[in-house]
Amino acid sequence: MQAADWTRAHHDGSALYVPDPTPRLGGKVDVFLRVPRASDVSQAWVRVISDGEPELVPATVDRRESRDTWLRARVPVVNPVLSYRWLLDGGSQGYQWLNGTGLHGRDVADAADFRLSTYTPPPDWATGTMYQIFPDRFAKSCERPAPPWARPAAWDDPVIGVGPDTPRQLYGGDLDGIAAHLDHIASLGVGTIYLTPFFPAASNHRYNASTFGRVDPLLGGDEAMARLAAAARARGMRLMGDLTTNHGGDTHEWFRAAVADPKSPEAGFFFFEQHPDKYAGWWGMKEMPIFDHRSAELRRRLYDGPDSVVARWLGPHALDAWRIDVANMTGIHGDINLSHQVATTIRRTMAQVAKESFLQAESNHDASRDLLGDGYQGTMNYAAFTRPLWQWLLPPQARPYAHGKYPTLPNLAGRLVVEAMREFAGVTPWQGTLHAMNLIGSHDTHRVASLLGDAGLVDVAFGMLAAYPGVPMIYAGDEIGLAALGPEQARIPMPWAQAQRWDPRRLAHTRALFTARAGSVALRRGGLRWLNVADDAITFLREAPGESILVHAARAVHAPVRLPVAVLGAELAGIAGTADLRADADDCITLPASGPAFGMWRLEAA
Repeated sequence: MQAADWTRAHHDGSALYVPDPTPRLGGKVDVFLRVPRASDVSQAWVRVISDGEPELVPATVDRRESRDTWLRARVPVVNPVLSYRWLLDGGSQGYQWLNGTGLHGRDVADAADFRLSTYTPPPDWATGTMYQIFPDRFAKSCERPAPPWARPAAWDDPVIGVGPDTPRQLYGGDLDGIAAHLDHIASLGVGTIYLTPFFPAASNHRYNASTFGRVDPLLGGDEAMARLAAAARARGMRLMGDLTTNHGGDTHEWFRAAVADPKSPEAGFFFFEQHPDKYAGWWGMKEMPIFDHRSAELRRRLYDGPDSVVARWLGPHALDAWRIDVANMTGIHGDINLSHQVATTIRRTMAQVAKESFLQAESNHDASRDLLGDGYQGTMNYAAFTRPLWQWLLPPQARPYAHGKYPTLPNLAGRLVVEAMREFAGVTPWQGTLHAMNLIGSHDTHRVASLLGDAGLVDVAFGMLAAYPGVPMIYAGDEIGLAALGPEQARIPMPWAQAQRWDPRRLAHTRALFTARAGSVALRRGGLRWLNVADDAITFLREAPGESILVHAARAVHAPVRLPVAVLGAELAGIAGTADLRADADDCITLPASGPAFGMWRLEAA
């Protein structure tokens, strides 16, 4: 990445470059290349893979504009997933390939080729901001008797973050409590409410379900789900549920039947090494027995067909989407790998019962192999967004600390961070990037306010969450500045009755950012073009037909970034509280050099 990146030819999968993102199998599709006037690219070809064989398709000039020349190539769509990249005659640069990770003056592997899918795309609503709710900790509508497994807690009690009582501590939040606070959620520009599991379970997190057949009575039961769904839809919001297709709970009705009778159909749902006591559990935990997806009956009950769990909870009285817990592990056990079959079957079932449904996956590493369009449509974007952003913003640590299950978070320079973002995005089809769930915190992480410490750095994190390609997810409470270190400790009840614990500046900033995003096609669906990357500041454009947004994020005070009027125009209108900018006397726009700081501007029409 170099400071003059804005002079380079560019292509991505957004509407400016691929007007038809879901081409017809057997037809042809137009793809466009932007060549800035400062570039010395004179001609280009598209290398496309058809039935496994590469071929070159020449590009021709489509139009010339004041800032750029646009080349077009019409390429054949021979296979369900079209893989292609650009070959450029770069003049002084010579031979260059342009793929998802950028320009290369040498041959490159196919992994980062651009990809288009002929499979049905996600619905238009699926790019709206998400709001994650851990139901036990959001809001309580009434008092209910606690079950025997629970340790009841008053709403203001501290969270038990370590020990056997951690999953047993029950605050009593419910679905009617969520419905009572939809005004707050709507004020954040939210399009989708993401609920962690709502099925009965012997824990507060409910990832060890005892049944998938009903909503937990502690949450208000099926009737409360119907009320929440109706109230959300009345405000134009959708609901996404959380399903553990990888495992159930050891109290699950299927598992109890399997334990009771080794000849039962349910006994084939699990991996018993020695019946009934030795079986495979998620991360070795006995309370979460892993499903064996070789069982056709398990598949039928859980996700295959209109009578399955996946199908039952989709519809006007419940959900519009599913997030699949630990999707990266589902269907994989030893020499068994049915993960692709699981994903495509879930997607097929969802499409049959709810055409406008959306399927998200949980993965904490490279999920590109699962995002070709026939199964999962997006993933929790820890690898391509969250970790790189944390690594850039996390203050340098006073002393090193040991690696655990995952690598620790070093403090990295902007160039390395953007290289990571580009590498992960480069191997992921554009629709997968556009529908990835970006996050700066979740129920499985520290609170971002505590992780980063500095309020200015948290501003930058929220700004990047609103501006980067993907579906931003706000974890309930982060918008008011709740603070805690430790994933369990971070599951803090929302302090509705304690105004002194709310950060009004954080709330106002969050509302401004995500309200602006909700009203911007460029921020919701636009492409990404990097303009300038330095150690302490990164600058990029989000571009869609009719709108371009400049984004500038800085973790510290830095050397001024100056970009020519030929790239940005002479006047930039600030968004979400950012001040307007005008060109200098030498026809350059000078971006603010303060930091930590974040700004967005709308470009004038070219």
